Amino acid sequence: MPSLDDLKKRIKSVKSTQKITKAMKMVAAAKLRKAQENAEKGRPYSNKMQNIILNLTKSINDPENAPKLLVGTGKDKTYLCVVLTADRGLCGGFNSNICKLAKLNFKKILNEGKDLKIITVGSKGLDQIRREYGKYIIKKFSFKDKKNITFNEAEIIGNEIINLFQQDQFDKCILFYNNFKNVITQIPQAQQIIPTESKNLEMEEDNAFSYEFEPEEDEILEDLLPKNISTQVFKAFLENAASEQGSRMTAMDNATRNAGDLVDKLTINYNRSRQAAITKELIEIISGAESL
Repeated sequence: MPSLDDLKKRIKSVKSTQKITKAMKMVAAAKLRKAQENAEKGRPYSNKMQNIILNLTKSINDPENAPKLLVGTGKDKTYLCVVLTADRGLCGGFNSNICKLAKLNFKKILNEGKDLKIITVGSKGLDQIRREYGKYIIKKFSFKDKKNITFNEAEIIGNEIINLFQQDQFDKCILFYNNFKNVITQIPQAQQIIPTESKNLEMEEDNAFSYEFEPEEDEILEDLLPKNISTQVFKAFLENAASEQGSRMTAMDNATRNAGDLVDKLTINYNRSRQAAITKELIEIISGAESL
């Protein structure tokens, strides 16, 4: 049984931890508001970009000569999986949920006898993925030194994907990230960005517009499609940023409450032990007095 001094030190230690988790929760809450606004503002832009590409796609007269970024190589042999996670921990299941979805896809791809290549963005995803799939990782990125992820970082990833595609390194590219819904809920996503997946380009008839293009559709797509890759990566970064702060806020709130419960239990144990020690001393004094 721990001594009174040990219990006192443990209570002090847990209280110090509780202060840290409470402070981290407040910081995450402050960052979440801005991150959520950025994610919500970015969605209409990425969706509109997709809708324009859909409209352009419908106008292509010769699909066989269409840009490869749009229609793909025509093969289904090699997959490039880009896993976007955080560079910091203490955010609940944020990183684990993305990696779990990614690993399910890795397993499916390999079971079907196809080739797998992985790019990791974020050190936490790299740590989890390289244990089982380290030999498939061809590139790893970390923006730990960047205070805020901007479009420049998304363009670095986008250009790397396009360069590999132009070198015939893969046939399909899938992006893994967390889609922010609210503080409690973040949904892991697997979005195919090369070739452009038709289900990502669905558009209601009421919202469909007829455009006149100049220059020709093929020329516009040649310029627009690479930008769309970077745009979709940037959207994933924004969704991840909001999801990370939401998950961290929830995790730190739970940790603060758990620390409070632990302090209460330790305090009860401390009081009981102290009372038992006092009772024991009184009994010894009384016994000694009676023996005299």
